Amino acid sequence: MGQVHQAIACELADVAQHLQALDLWDSHPPSETALASQEPFCVDTLSFPQWLQFIFLTRMTSLCEQALPLPSKCGVAPLCEEYFRPLHLKSGPLHVTLTRIDQILERR
Repeated sequence: MGQVHQAIACELADVAQHLQALDLWDSHPPSETALASQEPFCVDTLSFPQWLQFIFLTRMTSLCEQALPLPSKCGVAPLCEEYFRPLHLKSGPLHVTLTRIDQILERR
């Protein structure tokens, strides 16, 4: 695993911890139908935290573990900011971590 893959893998672990700390970690995955949505970020079938957990973390972790090419852009941090703004949850640490992921991917 290369340095970028390792850095992203560490950040992904932090995303999982932040979701758990916010009590937004689901112990059961959504249905296959919900996961198969064709809409960007599965907006029609998943909440943003579910998308992070079951799509983003799963796919990005797999790419890191297999040392496969990572996307050159991610842009997840702005989505986080928009999702959490009206909820008044302490999502700052999650937003910071997603910003770091965005930055790591864009700097390569």
